[in-house]
Amino acid sequence: MSENLDPRQAPIVPRTETSAGSRERGEFRAVLYPHRSLGPKGFLVLMIAIGSVSFITGMVFLMKGAWPVFGFFGLDVALVYLAFRLNYRAGRLYEKIDLTPQALTITRVHPSGQQESFDFNPYWVRVFIAEGPQGRTDLRLASHGREFAFARFLTDDERREFSHVLSGALAEARAALA
Repeated sequence: MSENLDPRQAPIVPRTETSAGSRERGEFRAVLYPHRSLGPKGFLVLMIAIGSVSFITGMVFLMKGAWPVFGFFGLDVALVYLAFRLNYRAGRLYEKIDLTPQALTITRVHPSGQQESFDFNPYWVRVFIAEGPQGRTDLRLASHGREFAFARFLTDDERREFSHVLSGALAEARAALA
């Protein structure tokens, strides 16, 4: 887990302190972000490199009389740019986990800004990892015969680690009720 507070670089940002600055017994807060390995500077450098190579190669073909090839090289650069922009937009998805002794709330914020909230009773909810083929995992909450999958954008190891952290926080929240 990372303590980096930049949402574009930290897949898991645990925030275990209350707004007053002191941690209350049984409370836990975390924000889960998808990881993006290429930052804005790296994206700019990559696009300049791809654009330069495509322009120079396109000019060679243009001078040899194959002028349509120049346009296709430009189209390639535009499509790579579009693919990265769509990927960065999808990376704005995040999930907030707020746990108190009374409620576990997961708020999913979509790239469009639309929010969905899911509430669970911490006494009844259980965290488990569904293991799939080739070591793939699916992090789920189960309560009253229903399951809720979340943190799908995390890696398998991050899901396993977060399941242990959330399970410990749930145990602490249950103990705070007693």
